[in-house]
Amino acid sequence: MSTRKEANTELLPAYKGWVSRVGGFTCLAFVAIAIAVVCSSVPAEAHLTKLVITQTVPVAGGQTFGTVGAYEQLTGTAYFEVDPHDPLDAVITDLDKAPRNVRGKVEFSSAFVIFKPVDMTKANHKIFSYVNNRGNDGSGLLGAKSVVPFSFNEWMLKEGYIVVDVGWEGDVVPTAVNLAATLPRASYRDGSPIVGPMRIEYSDRNLPLTGSFDSTLKGSAAFFSYETADTNTAHSTLTVRPTELGSPKTPIPSDRWAFGTCPTGQASLVPSTSHICYFDGFDATKVYELIYPAKNPIVMALGHAATRDFTSYLRYGKKDDAGTPNPLDTRIHRAYATGCSQTGLFLRDFMFYGFNEDERHRQVFEGIIPTCAGGMRNELNVRFADPDVFADRDFQQNFMQTAFPPFTYGVVTDPISGITDGILKRPHTDPFVMQLDSESEFWQLMGSLQVRDGLGHPFPPPPWNVRLYFQSSTAHGFATGGLGQGPAGSNPLCANPTPGGSSFDNTLKALAAAMVEWVEKGIEPPPSNYPGLKHGTLVRPDDFIADYPAIPGIGVPTGPNTYQILSWGPLYDSDGGIMSFQPPISGQSYKMFVPKSDSDGLNVGGIRPIQVRAPIATNMGWNIRNAGHRPQDSMCSLVGTYAPFATTKAERLAAGDPRPSLEERYKDHDGFVDAVTKAAHELVRARFLLEEDADNYIQAAKDFPAF
Repeated sequence: MSTRKEANTELLPAYKGWVSRVGGFTCLAFVAIAIAVVCSSVPAEAHLTKLVITQTVPVAGGQTFGTVGAYEQLTGTAYFEVDPHDPLDAVITDLDKAPRNVRGKVEFSSAFVIFKPVDMTKANHKIFSYVNNRGNDGSGLLGAKSVVPFSFNEWMLKEGYIVVDVGWEGDVVPTAVNLAATLPRASYRDGSPIVGPMRIEYSDRNLPLTGSFDSTLKGSAAFFSYETADTNTAHSTLTVRPTELGSPKTPIPSDRWAFGTCPTGQASLVPSTSHICYFDGFDATKVYELIYPAKNPIVMALGHAATRDFTSYLRYGKKDDAGTPNPLDTRIHRAYATGCSQTGLFLRDFMFYGFNEDERHRQVFEGIIPTCAGGMRNELNVRFADPDVFADRDFQQNFMQTAFPPFTYGVVTDPISGITDGILKRPHTDPFVMQLDSESEFWQLMGSLQVRDGLGHPFPPPPWNVRLYFQSSTAHGFATGGLGQGPAGSNPLCANPTPGGSSFDNTLKALAAAMVEWVEKGIEPPPSNYPGLKHGTLVRPDDFIADYPAIPGIGVPTGPNTYQILSWGPLYDSDGGIMSFQPPISGQSYKMFVPKSDSDGLNVGGIRPIQVRAPIATNMGWNIRNAGHRPQDSMCSLVGTYAPFATTKAERLAAGDPRPSLEERYKDHDGFVDAVTKAAHELVRARFLLEEDADNYIQAAKDFPAF
């Protein structure tokens, strides 16, 4: 991708020509004309310049982990600089418009955390980067002084890994326990602000359910808002509609709202460039959309450079530019990375843009495990990037971070957009990849686009260095262990009970162990088992709904999230760029598919963990909206559903439940223990469960209440 520059944009007004009609959609169209300019220069190294450790504390109160012993937590700030002319960074949108130091470099910094053995001679000389989600330390270890949550964390520490994380998201408001990145903002050469269209949605997903009069423009106080360049509401648009999909947008008059805070209504208005006030009060059961002229975009894709250069320094660096030694003080042989949800999308983007190659053309990570990512990327590389956003059926449905070609790891041609591309296309530095998804990713995050194109035709199998795995009948990112016995939870937005447990964490641990053997010993991991790679495991939504069992009290979706090819304007393509149109222009629709389920409502394909092989309930990766919260929108975020089996046949018949009871399935408690034992051993043989976790499941079955 060549570096994008607008022609004569410094001579244009900050914004103009706001509202135009294109194909029946209201768009904010900027009149700047793009030309491609290729910057040539002798490339210089982008690198970590300084690592400042501000605190060192024991992990888990000094607890020891296997033969490795105690760990310590190092926190501080990493400082970086990149050369805007370096070909490795030329892909970054607006990097050429970021402030530069006296050396002509762009500077930025980020909070980091390192968990390392106190006795580094007992480290295994490997890094595991557990990439943070929205600044929240991905491992959950940050600040942990008495406990180590999740068995995957304990596995990493017992194995002697050096667990690291560095902030990458530049709009996160820093706190004492998050990992925020401080990234520069772009401006024109004369110092005038860059202005562009920004779109925000407000609903029960980011408004108090009891209603309110005001909000930050972003909709969350945890993130910085892009300030408005113009507080005249006549130059922006605010609309309301009853549902996310299928309902018209009604404009709210410009004299009924303002840019500002007003906690008790119009009389309490205090003007502000970073807040919105609605005089009549927001109704959280409705959907509001604001489009306004934002200013001062963050050069957000520098977050990829932060992850690259931080990891590369820890692997290969001896000391920083100030002469401070690398705190690891050991040779690092390998580096691995994982992350779930937003972070899984981040890692897919990281590979797509080529950031797994450092400034000296060395591989950064040998293995990467994105989880809960579906067919999406998080699209950091756009002007006015909003990486907190993800697009699902009941919120922000056609916002940025929705799927955009390419969806697949291998290079293929998308028949609808015509784009020929893939996430992995750099054999010299591409890592081994294992992607692990739940059922939620097929209903909300376009998972089927990894194996079926937009016309429904199967893609070729993934490349040799990729495995696609499916955690059957599991909700998005669910990481608790146990037998899934509940008790069932609830969500005020959702109609169905929510899951009581799953084994995502244990599966991730087993896959990480298999990844290490793949990279370091050449031992092939389990074959891919993603729905659609085997006949009969992926179906059309209508067929799924028609065949789904009639479970008492459980509502079924009317369909998954949809996707239409979106046009954000002439300055945006699959490599990112500048969004001129808000909202985007929708084009042809893609066909979507979902995992097939059996007569219990459990998915037939994939890993089929303990909770599916020896079930006591039906766990599902989807839920539907509570009737009091936009019932026409069939999906309820990324939340799953939990429906326990009846204990006896008599209870089942009385309830009208078609699924066999526990008594009918297992006869008695011993029969249940036998079923769990068999399932655990099957999973160990398939390498989707470690022996220690199999033993824990068997013991949990023995402790399960008799029936």
